[in-house]
Amino acid sequence: MSTALHLAKPADLPKLMPLVTAFHRELDLSTEETALERAIIPLLNGSPYGAVYLMGPARAPIGYVTLTFGWSIEFGGMDCFIDEIFVRPGVRGRGMALDALVSLRNMLKSADVQAIHLEVERDNKDVQRLYGRAHFKLRDRFSLMSLKL
Repeated sequence: MSTALHLAKPADLPKLMPLVTAFHRELDLSTEETALERAIIPLLNGSPYGAVYLMGPARAPIGYVTLTFGWSIEFGGMDCFIDEIFVRPGVRGRGMALDALVSLRNMLKSADVQAIHLEVERDNKDVQRLYGRAHFKLRDRFSLMSLKL
């Protein structure tokens, strides 16, 4: 299977927002839609800090993935966080998320990105298995901590 990835542009916002809203609802994140748009629009406009890719057919995407970029001394240069990845519930289990993760890994490696990180719920073993099939590994010594400003 080859899940098409399309770099999202400003004109894709109406297709993207229902997916983002569904993801936030599914995870019980209480982010207001205006705040979501404020965070997404710069990425659609070519911000160097990240990008959004739509998954599946460009006219009717089945999901999305958001990447953000940083720098890591430990990993030796540019690194990337998969900030959000979502596939519509009705089409899950068909290998599309795994295919997208593998495609992104290859694309980012060719762009000289040294590491890709993502968050996973500690108790969500199904998603951990998915990420494991894409060669992500839980780090034994480290946990992500956050301070909201």
